[in-house]
Amino acid sequence: QVQLAESGGGLVQAGGSLRLSCATSGRTFSNYHMGWFRQAPGKDREFVARITWRTGTEYYTDSVKGRFTISRDNAKNTGYLQMNSLKPEDTAVYYCGASAIVGAMSAIEYRGWGQGTQVTVSS
Repeated sequence: QVQLAESGGGLVQAGGSLRLSCATSGRTFSNYHMGWFRQAPGKDREFVARITWRTGTEYYTDSVKGRFTISRDNAKNTGYLQMNSLKPEDTAVYYCGASAIVGAMSAIEYRGWGQGTQVTVSS
């Protein structure tokens, strides 16, 4: 069973950058898609980006296209989310999950959530 741990969040000014990491324990990502989601207070967990671990194929929600980049390091079995040009509306707790479902974009399709990492963008 995949178990994940997110890190790298913090407080940054609008326009700044952060890089989030998603490390696995237990099973590897090799047969999964890794997805990043975020959840703001009072809102549902929303899809941000995913990467197919084996092929590196990326997919993003429209609001982060051109600003965020998802990637993975096979040797470290760790995924990343590089976030540039951050906006106050990006403020949320960010989570990573693993899914064996092709095209998964719903939080219910992912497993192995960690504790999340807080990203706060000040204006």
